[in-house]
Amino acid sequence: MRWAWWLLAWLSLGLGLLGVVLPGLPTVPFILLSAYAAARGSRRLHERLLRDPRFGPMIVDWHEHGAVSRRAKWFAVTTMAACAVLLWLTAPRWWMAAIGTGVMAVVGTWLWARPEPPRA
Repeated sequence: MRWAWWLLAWLSLGLGLLGVVLPGLPTVPFILLSAYAAARGSRRLHERLLRDPRFGPMIVDWHEHGAVSRRAKWFAVTTMAACAVLLWLTAPRWWMAAIGTGVMAVVGTWLWARPEPPRA
């Protein structure tokens, strides 16, 4: 079963890295999933993710406090708003844009409900 966790960790990491450059594909959930799976399937990858200067603090905040930084929240909501505008401009049917925007609104609301990490 360890190989399945290893595979999920690497696939999630790849999707998370793609999310950095592809609008609409989230980064944070895939990186968190990668860290979760790596903790069960690849100790080396898990340690590497925790040491990464970009992802490490985010992973530690999530694991220890279930928290998301205010900067990450603003970035995510701003990106979702831009994607919603693009969706409304390009969707072939209004209801498609409405569903996508609704899902992003729910995710944004959930995200803002998460606590922020304690200050050092």
